[in-house]
Amino acid sequence: MRYIIILISIFYLTSCDSKKELSYIEDKGDIFHTTYSIKYEYTHSVKNEIEAELLKFDDSLNPFKPSSIITKVNNNEDVVLDSLFINVFKRAQEVSEVSGGLFDITVSPLINAWGFGFKNMDNVTPQMIDSLKQLVGHDKIMLRDGKIVKSDPRIQINTSAIAKGYSSDIVASLLDSYGIKNYMIEIGGEIRTKGINAKGGCWHIGISKPIDKNVFDYQKLQTIIQLCDKSMATSGNYRNYYIKDGKKYAHTINPKTGYPSETNILSATVIADDCMTADAYATVFMLADTAVTRKIAQKEKLSYLLILGASDSSFVIAKSLDFDSYVIE
Repeated sequence: MRYIIILISIFYLTSCDSKKELSYIEDKGDIFHTTYSIKYEYTHSVKNEIEAELLKFDDSLNPFKPSSIITKVNNNEDVVLDSLFINVFKRAQEVSEVSGGLFDITVSPLINAWGFGFKNMDNVTPQMIDSLKQLVGHDKIMLRDGKIVKSDPRIQINTSAIAKGYSSDIVASLLDSYGIKNYMIEIGGEIRTKGINAKGGCWHIGISKPIDKNVFDYQKLQTIIQLCDKSMATSGNYRNYYIKDGKKYAHTINPKTGYPSETNILSATVIADDCMTADAYATVFMLADTAVTRKIAQKEKLSYLLILGASDSSFVIAKSLDFDSYVIE
C-alpha cells in the first residue's frame, strides 16, 4: 500500500507540473565581467541552474581567477583538465589551422606588451616583438594524455576570443536538457538561438552601426537580422583603435606579425551553427583580407557581414552571398 501511495503522489506531482502553462521568461545577470540576457519559453525560471553552469565555466576558463584550470595551466601546475577546457582548446587549435595562424590562443604576451588601449605603444620595439613571438604559436602547445604540453613553460593561454561563445553553447545544452524548444541566449554580445520568439517568429538581433569611438550609442543599428537555430558573434575595432603617424592600429593583435592589425575592417559579424565557432571566426575575419575570409567562410559553411571604413569616412559592406537571407527587410 505504501508503494502505491508513493506512485500515486509521483503521478500527481508530474501531472500538475505538466499542466503548468508555458510562458516566455527572461533571466539577466552579470558574469565574466560582462552581462547576460537569456530568454526562453518554459514553465518556470531556471536562473539558478544557468548561473551554476556559468560558474563551472568560470572555474575552468577565467584566466583572472587564481583557482581556475586555465590559470593553473598557465602557471604550469599539475591540474586535471575538465571537458570545458578540453573542448575549447581543441576547437581553438582547429580554427588556428584553418585560419593559417590568424587565430591563436597563445597571443597573450603580445597583447600585454601593447597594453590595454595601447598605453605601451611608444615603448614597443621591433626587438621586443621578435622576442615575444618566440612564445606565440598554436603549434607550440598540444594536448597529450589529458595534459597541456608546452614547448616553453613561459607560454600563456588566453581563450577570450572563443570562450564567451562557448559559454552560450553550454547554456544552450542546459536548456535543451530541460526540453526547452525556444530560446535566445546572449552573453557579452555572443548569441545562440533556437526555435521562435514570443511573437512566433525568428529571433531579431541588431548589428550596431560603426560610429566614432567617442560616441557611445548602441541604438544606431546597421541592420537587423533574424535567427532561428543559429548563432552569431560580432567583433569590432571602431571603438578600439589608436592612430599614430596617420596609421590606424586596431585592438586586434595579429599573432603572425606581432603588431595590431592595420585594417579598414570596422566590424565582422559571423553566423554559424554554434556560438563558439561564430566567436572565433569573428576574430579571424577582423584580421583576414576579404578573399581569405570568403574562402574560409565557404569551407566552414559560415555566413558573414563585414563593415569596412572608406577614406571619406563612409562605410563599405562586404558579405557572404547568403547573408541577405537573414536580413529583415
